[in-house]
Amino acid sequence: MAREMKPHSQSGLLGQRRFSPFFFTQALGAFNDNVYRQAIIALLFWMGASTEDKQLYATLAPALFIAPYFLFSALAGQIAEKLEKSRLIRITTAMEIAIMAVAAFGFATQNLVVLLVALFCTGVQSTLIGPVKYSILPSVLRPEELTGGNGLVEMGTSVSILLGMLVGGLVFALAGAYGPMVAGVLVVVLAVTGHLVSRLIPVAGANAPQLRIGWNPIPESMKALRLTRRQPAVRNSVLGVSWFWFVGTVLTSQLPAYAEANLGGDGQLYLFALALFSVGTGVGSMLCEKLSARTVEIGLVPIGAFGISAFLLHLYFARTGYAPVTGLGVSAFLDQPDAWRIAFDLAGIGLFAGIFVVPLFALIQSRSPKAEMSRVIAGMNIQNALLIVAATGLVLGAHHLRWSIPQIFLALAIANALVTLWIFSIVPEFAMRFLSWLLVRSLYRLRTRGIEHVPDDGPALIVCNHVSYMDALILAGSIPRPVRFVMYYRIFNVPVMRWIFRTAKAIPIAGAREDPALMQRAFDEIDAALAAGEVVGLFPEGALTKDGDIAAFKSGVEKILERRPVPVVPMALRGMWSSMWSRRDGSMHRMRLPRRFRAHVDVVAAAPLDGSLVDAPMLEMQVRALRGDAA
Repeated sequence: MAREMKPHSQSGLLGQRRFSPFFFTQALGAFNDNVYRQAIIALLFWMGASTEDKQLYATLAPALFIAPYFLFSALAGQIAEKLEKSRLIRITTAMEIAIMAVAAFGFATQNLVVLLVALFCTGVQSTLIGPVKYSILPSVLRPEELTGGNGLVEMGTSVSILLGMLVGGLVFALAGAYGPMVAGVLVVVLAVTGHLVSRLIPVAGANAPQLRIGWNPIPESMKALRLTRRQPAVRNSVLGVSWFWFVGTVLTSQLPAYAEANLGGDGQLYLFALALFSVGTGVGSMLCEKLSARTVEIGLVPIGAFGISAFLLHLYFARTGYAPVTGLGVSAFLDQPDAWRIAFDLAGIGLFAGIFVVPLFALIQSRSPKAEMSRVIAGMNIQNALLIVAATGLVLGAHHLRWSIPQIFLALAIANALVTLWIFSIVPEFAMRFLSWLLVRSLYRLRTRGIEHVPDDGPALIVCNHVSYMDALILAGSIPRPVRFVMYYRIFNVPVMRWIFRTAKAIPIAGAREDPALMQRAFDEIDAALAAGEVVGLFPEGALTKDGDIAAFKSGVEKILERRPVPVVPMALRGMWSSMWSRRDGSMHRMRLPRRFRAHVDVVAAAPLDGSLVDAPMLEMQVRALRGDAA
């Protein structure tokens, strides 16, 4: 079903009930988790705990928090699939109140065992809410809002984690002798607030209410992991998200020691370094919607990946040895040579990390079957936990080999580049989308109108005028859903572009006189794609325009709709006739420079038409009207 046309801004989602209660619920949850964990550390120092107790916490705390992801993720995914989502969120936030009540008792009695038990329970609660956290977004957001919504969630999470650590660390410094009591009351109040906000989340139906839950964690975990591997693009997106957690774990685990030993800072400087990374991640996450033009644009993923490596490499060369001066606060550090360069690098790593991970989340949500999405997210969480443990183990091994922290950053930069190349070599769609994104965005400024008329799901046929060789790439960059374009086989076989079109699963077609067998195969493939619920893009003129006008639409579109009368979305392109890729001067064989770079190109769509009631002349008239209307 098509959607009504509505004005949109990414931040505008925060004022809409379908999104904002969920956003603030998850942000409060991340904030409270980090207030609690940092307050435990502050309590140990406030109590004057022994070195053994501090080492016990440092060893047990990460394991207690991550263990539930291995034990309960598969169960959490099944529950999130079976239950209505807002109800499940209310249940988990109610659990948080009970857990934080136990934590408050632990603070009041200064009992580390009770606090560790509560920490394990917060891991269980985070595990249960994990699958619903991301699977709810496709239920409340339109496809063109997925990237922006995920960007807001990642920004909110990054900022909440940072603020939670700051507040948790300050509780005992500000409250003095009342520190344990204030910490206990604070985490309970935050949990209650989160639950109250969660009660405002609108109903979001269950994906698979008839699902039978399997309780054995091992086979169910294997099933969840197998679900993540059914589609190559989803499989590699899940791997990319897990790699993001690997990189983040290595970097953030080393920041405290790096800030002290290599930057010469005190405790405040570590928090400043973490703030740079966190704020950078938030900014990068928010930029994704702008850079992607409101589509699920995985072409941003290679940019994010190589940006991470570039800034890690730059950070290594900024300070390869120990700090010449120690005990520096933030302002004193910024007066040191290369300080601003280091700050820029930390923010840059975070920025490109956000650009890297947000499109991956959006692709997983848009490509996973609705009835399996929560279990796919659960499988991803299991894999994330594995990579976090692996990162911790490799860091310990590097320290055993006496690697310095800058050397660890250098190794991480190289490993990130190699892993990224490997991931993209397995599924060429990532590299294809990167090349098409780079080409289109460098040459044109896309302005879209009416794109929300493309149905959110189910089959649809897109018909558009044909002006240049770039048309398919421009439309693909404007439409939120993947589109399988039908194109003349000679255009399909253009060097370099052929690889892009083939990777995008374009359908080559020839005229009946040129290759009747290829033409029939094309019609069969179009019908199969529509039967599978895909979107097919068609240029009914059958060739590039020779004079800038729209030629008569051929009857092939009628043949397609006779076999399968799916909704038809008329679209029009404007501004491409002056392109170097058109036939403005009569031939494509005489290459010419564009009149200007970053030219405006309009992509306009109308409401879908009933495929059983239209013919070629009617669709031509609709596209002509759109082109004139856009003017």
